[in-house]
Amino acid sequence: TLQIELMKMQQSMQASGKRILAIFEGRDAAGKGGTIKRIIAHLNPRRYNVVALVKPNETELTQWYFQRYTSHLPAAGEFTIFDRSWYNRAMVEPVMGFCSDEQNKRFLKDVPMLEELLVKDGITLLKYYFSVSKDVQKERFDSRKHDPLKQYKLSPVDNLAQKYWNEYSIRKFQMLSETNRSIAPWT
Repeated sequence: TLQIELMKMQQSMQASGKRILAIFEGRDAAGKGGTIKRIIAHLNPRRYNVVALVKPNETELTQWYFQRYTSHLPAAGEFTIFDRSWYNRAMVEPVMGFCSDEQNKRFLKDVPMLEELLVKDGITLLKYYFSVSKDVQKERFDSRKHDPLKQYKLSPVDNLAQKYWNEYSIRKFQMLSETNRSIAPWT
C-alpha cells in the first residue's frame, strides 16, 4: 500500500541523507490537512516535520519575507511538509490586503530563483495545489461550523473565501503560471 511505500521512502531518506520539501497549497477546505494526516500516519515522527505557520509576528514582519520559512527547511534524512507556505504571498496576502502589489510582484519574480537554489542544493521540492469547487467549499465550511472537532479550522480568512472566490481564482492562475518551472513544477 501507499503507507508502506512512504515508510520505505522515509527509511531510504534516512540512510541516504536525502531531503524532501513538500508544499501543500490551495483553496481553503480543499483537503490539504486531511492529505497530510494520511501521509504522516505511519511515518517515524522524528524524521518528518509539518510546518503550519501562524501569521507573522512584529519581528518577522521586518525580516526578509522567506526567512521565517527557510528556518524550517529539511536537514539530511528529513521530510518537511509545508501546510501552506511562502505562497501565501501569491494568493491570500494580496486578496486580503496583507501585502502590497509591489510585494506580490517581487515575490512572483523571486520565488522561482529561491526554489532553484533549493533544488540545486539537493532538496527535492514537491509542490501540490489542491482545488475544490465553490459549492463543495461552502458545504465543508458549513459542516465545520457545526462540528466542534473541526471548528478550529475556520479562521477569519476562511470566512471570506467564498466572498473573494473570483479574486482568489485570478491570483491562483497567476501564481501557477508564473511559478511553474521545470525545476520546481506544480502538481
